[in-house]
Amino acid sequence: MKKKIITIFLVMLVFGVFYFIYPKYYKKEKVEEISIIKPEDISPNSNIIKDINYTSEDAKGNKYIINAVRGEIDYSDTNIIYLTDVEAVIKLNNSNNIKITSDFGKYNIDNFDTIFSENVISNYLDNKITGEYLDFSLKRNSMIVSRNVVYTNLENVLKADVVEMNLKTKDTKIFMYKNNEKVNIKNKY
Repeated sequence: MKKKIITIFLVMLVFGVFYFIYPKYYKKEKVEEISIIKPEDISPNSNIIKDINYTSEDAKGNKYIINAVRGEIDYSDTNIIYLTDVEAVIKLNNSNNIKITSDFGKYNIDNFDTIFSENVISNYLDNKITGEYLDFSLKRNSMIVSRNVVYTNLENVLKADVVEMNLKTKDTKIFMYKNNEKVNIKNKY
């Protein structure tokens, strides 16, 4: 009888410990969505939203702010919003901000991954990257710009197929898709 009572007590103790410890150490990232949507901005027969603003912050304190003139919710996946006239700011801890603008975007509310397309411009310090497609992911800590990429800094102008940047380290890879083609580098001076 004593063994059963001790066993039951130990099992309850283990579950009690998990009940209090699990949420503390395995909680989801803090997400703050700020979006003021006026009733007149939403038509009852439409999934279009005007003047979108999302602000999100991960557990490490990195902030991602995205604004768009217009958004359309994907009926098949309500976590996806298609954006028009997009501006985004990435505020990383211990780093300078990255600003991105584009004509269109595809934003995932769940994980904040965003695909920017058409007339993409990314600015970081004195570096400007333009292209037609930018794949941004906080989870992967990467930003990949492709299609007609032009990378400009104070000294050089580079033309390539792809520029890939690690958001944590700022390590950047610039390359062409085909091995026989080379990145075009022009010195401004």
